[in-house]
Amino acid sequence: MKHIKVIAIFSVILLSVAGFWGWKYYQLNYAPNVPDALQSEYLLVPTGTNYDNLVLILKNNGFVKSEESFRMCAVQQEFKNVRPGRFKITAGWGNKALVRHLKIGEQAPVKVVLNYEREVSDIAGKVSKFLESDSLSLYKTFQDKTILEAKGLNTDNLMCIFLPNTYEMFWNTSPEKFIERLMKESESFWNKNNRKDKAKNLLNGKGLSEKEVYILASIVEKESQNKEERPRIAGAYLNRLKINMKLQADPTCVFASKDFLTRRVTSRHLKFDSPYNTYIYNGLPPGPISIASQSSIDAVLDPEPHNYLYFCAKPDNSGTHAFAETMSGHNVNVGKYIAWINQRGVR
Repeated sequence: MKHIKVIAIFSVILLSVAGFWGWKYYQLNYAPNVPDALQSEYLLVPTGTNYDNLVLILKNNGFVKSEESFRMCAVQQEFKNVRPGRFKITAGWGNKALVRHLKIGEQAPVKVVLNYEREVSDIAGKVSKFLESDSLSLYKTFQDKTILEAKGLNTDNLMCIFLPNTYEMFWNTSPEKFIERLMKESESFWNKNNRKDKAKNLLNGKGLSEKEVYILASIVEKESQNKEERPRIAGAYLNRLKINMKLQADPTCVFASKDFLTRRVTSRHLKFDSPYNTYIYNGLPPGPISIASQSSIDAVLDPEPHNYLYFCAKPDNSGTHAFAETMSGHNVNVGKYIAWINQRGVR
């Protein structure tokens, strides 16, 4: 009987110890250590972050309630190598789930939005809002001639790879990898809808390169917000190129002078000496004057056939243009427009 009591007591002690360590194991691995209310569900781990810095990021940003228990679980799970990136964290996770996610979990991608930025500096500023790299790092890469030349680009035509769209990529995508991704997207765009062959058939078969089409499309983009009118404008510019006439595109003068807030193109803009000023220099400028939309690119590839060489904004706030085949007809349209804006005091 005495032996039975000893065994019973020993069993109770054993069960108590086992229960205690089982409870400790549960608390360490499975009990919620990620708070139910998170400041943000996305954890950003910068490139080069070591383990201690990661724990600091987790603690300072409210992703763990107990730093000590997280560290203990991390040791147990042999978590040493930190992966940089953007990770989605689920409220209420235990340490084991969190550690496993940081060890092998996939990153949560970001959506990088590009619209109609004018210059690569604008693009750098826009992209830095979505990616780890700051605007200066992006801009320096965009201006790195060695990097660009290795990819068949230069500082003038880099803009040609950018298309307005939403791109899904990892937060820690490097500036150079960002360029490579946009190059792939651009190539995919040109491989659709017979665009490459259409470019080769422009100018009575003389053709334009893809970059030249994009440059002209960027001018068309800035000439009119009316998508239906863009093929007609593209046709007028192509007619000028066919006879070696200067493009004389007002948006190129504005871009050259960087006077983007002007409400009226003046002689100062027209005389501003820059290779981008198509009133001074023949042919296309060395690069785009903004990101070009698909509709503007396709307008150049499928221009409206006509004999117009000239066009001028209509004096009616419609945003559309009056077209003419001759200079005399154009001068009449210009006179009407100038009288209209003078009447409204536009300077």
